[in-house]
Amino acid sequence: MKQLRPAVLAGIFVIAGVLSWAGARLWNAYGTLPGVPLAAPIVLAVIAVVLFATALSMRARLKAQRERRPGAKGVEPLMAARAVVFGQASALVAALVAGMYGGVGIFLVTEALDVPARRDQAWYAGGSVLAGAAVIAAALFLEHVLKLPDDEPPTEAPAPA
Repeated sequence: MKQLRPAVLAGIFVIAGVLSWAGARLWNAYGTLPGVPLAAPIVLAVIAVVLFATALSMRARLKAQRERRPGAKGVEPLMAARAVVFGQASALVAALVAGMYGGVGIFLVTEALDVPARRDQAWYAGGSVLAGAAVIAAALFLEHVLKLPDDEPPTEAPAPA
């Protein structure tokens, strides 16, 4: 399984942000822009907390296993793989969603702050971007915790004389 690259996540964020900013301008020109839901930053924050708690739990279990504490519960490889896949998927989706709300938030800040309801939606969009960044950080931390040590290169035997 390949590691997440922060550059890929940043690229997804930027592309989604530019497209959603342009889409928000177009949508607003032809009608009313849909609102940013209050639940968006809340859901992203809950996912970030779950990922961070999973990472801390796995780190503690791995530390206990390395120290050979009696009664230590190890980490099952399948459970670790599922946690990493969940973290990677969450980070990719969070980059996309945070970029989307970031683009809409930039549109709201630059062109629609005179309406009080739009001001609140700009705050929700900003909170969504911050919560999305927290999801990405927690996913990268989880991936770091569960990273397997690199295989050592095989040592070459001396040539027979």
